[in-house]
Amino acid sequence: MLAAVIHGARDVRAEERPDPTILTPGDAVVRVVAACVCGSDLWSYRGVAPTHEPHPIGHELVGVVEELGDEVTSAKVGDFVIVPFSLSCGQCQACRAGFPSACDVVTFFGSPDRQGLPVDGAQGERVRIPLAQHSLFPVGLTEEEVEARGLVPHLLTLADVMSTGYHAAVSAHVGPGDVVAVVGDGAVGLSGVLAAKILGARRIVAMSRHEDRAALARRLGATDVVAERGAEAPAAVRALLDGDLADAALECVGTKESMDQALSVVRGGGRVGFVGVPNGGPELPVGRLFTRNLTVGGGMASARRYMEELLPRVLDGSIQPGAVFDLELPLAEVAEAYAAMDERRATKVLLRP
Repeated sequence: MLAAVIHGARDVRAEERPDPTILTPGDAVVRVVAACVCGSDLWSYRGVAPTHEPHPIGHELVGVVEELGDEVTSAKVGDFVIVPFSLSCGQCQACRAGFPSACDVVTFFGSPDRQGLPVDGAQGERVRIPLAQHSLFPVGLTEEEVEARGLVPHLLTLADVMSTGYHAAVSAHVGPGDVVAVVGDGAVGLSGVLAAKILGARRIVAMSRHEDRAALARRLGATDVVAERGAEAPAAVRALLDGDLADAALECVGTKESMDQALSVVRGGGRVGFVGVPNGGPELPVGRLFTRNLTVGGGMASARRYMEELLPRVLDGSIQPGAVFDLELPLAEVAEAYAAMDERRATKVLLRP
């Protein structure tokens, strides 16, 4: 089968790899209908997170179940499923509390599972899914129905990017009437804009200096756009809000600068939800949190949990999170997919095997 393999900085290739098979009774094999490139994949692509040896890459997919281990009863062969970016057991304390990304046996695409068995990356034609009983999420439609309704991109976002933006808003306790600032205009930040709208925010400030992404942010629910960054950002927000700052901020990048900006644009007693994968030394200044009574929460999104909340909205058409995809390419052109996102020629790329 064809699959994406990263060899080093700016070196991702579509290569032939062995087809996956059932290795344990808890496995499934899924034929990938669509995958995509994530902003967090770019940390490896850019060499910020080093690649020590070639390995499969990608962690977002929707597909069709082809095989099931004997212990998997949550889905059946032929089901169209979403698979979250983190695979979980559904039974440990963290899973029961609604945090499957913190599962005691959490497993990730492209890395060996807890038994040391290989797990392919999601950017491939087929993938072995360990912990399949909890990790497979059937959508209740056939592949033909999904395709006919144009739902593939919208369902694919629930595997990670939309669930991650939603986690930022939930972690910041966004509620009706809030003013929310969103730091980051990538696919996660744009999803955060939509999430803030879902949760009832009265005003949503997208912090973007790219016209195309700012326009999409407005389409998804942003009421205002602020291009300023760094020390100029709080003043720009105050100018919009008659001297006030935001009630909450969503940090959707993962750098020291983005966290500083999120903290700087919220009022005293405000809240910050952070979901940016930490790179570039993000830090929490405890003294600043203390003196301004700021609450910070977040981390790795509980995608499997949020799928249950977001799927009905996708199916009834009330949200269309797949709008973050602005380029679709065949898997064979995965190198171009990464280059397009790295060079900001695309916000998010959907891959079709």
